[in-house]
Amino acid sequence: MSATIKLSSPATKEFWEIPVLFEDGDLLALDKPAGLLTAPDPDNLARPSLTQLLHDGIAAGKPWAVERSLAYLNPAHRPDAEATGVVLLAKNKPAYVALANLFGAERPLRHHVALAWGNPPEKSFEVDAKLSPHPLKPSLMSVDFRTGKKSHTQFEVLEQFSDWCLLRCSPQTERPHQIRVHLKHAGFPMVADDLYLGKKLWLSRLKKDFRLKPGRDERALISRAALHLEELTLPHPVTHEIVTIKCEWPKDLKVAVKYLRQYATGPSRRGLQDEESEFERE
Repeated sequence: MSATIKLSSPATKEFWEIPVLFEDGDLLALDKPAGLLTAPDPDNLARPSLTQLLHDGIAAGKPWAVERSLAYLNPAHRPDAEATGVVLLAKNKPAYVALANLFGAERPLRHHVALAWGNPPEKSFEVDAKLSPHPLKPSLMSVDFRTGKKSHTQFEVLEQFSDWCLLRCSPQTERPHQIRVHLKHAGFPMVADDLYLGKKLWLSRLKKDFRLKPGRDERALISRAALHLEELTLPHPVTHEIVTIKCEWPKDLKVAVKYLRQYATGPSRRGLQDEESEFERE
């Protein structure tokens, strides 16, 4: 079978060639690109979503659907639109029900990597803070210890840079924007997370002798929330064997970490994020 699935949106003229990470008779795992919703947004149905595009492809008899004899495909979890990495889908209803129960069992099945601002004092830490939709901006989430839903995330510092850190993030629950809100709550906002006050990362702030060619505008090293689901480990919903699905880092995350390793290994320059706000380039 094809190693990629080709999707397109006639409404927005966008095209995606999405790598297949894992597949068997019951499961299909894809490498979700940044910016693509996992499921339709009820407030903006015109915006493409992975689920709707897949369903449309099955209905239209696209080659990737025909060669797999697909009649059913549903995501077992919903990564944020800005995030990249593994998204797991069930090929039949029994597998979907089993996966839904598994993802709802408060187990750390998903392991993300994220770039964040700041210097966590400990090698590992946890955030156990209930979440609910923001009272004034329902599309955002906020910590709400009174009426929010239970939300728990484990964090591990993989690498520490001068004013940034590379984290392994393992959510035990699945709430919209959970990792991003928990990082903000802990005081370490995610790099380039505009929704939750995480500033972008600029090479000009890292490299002392940075020079931009005439007529060029600098682009951020990473310009979307720096979150990638790199590994999913779970018992197979049918065979019950342990399945581990891994996904290579996207180019923007690789580039950002490369330059941090090269230019941000010195002591912390406290207040750098506040300084950055004076140089907004949006």
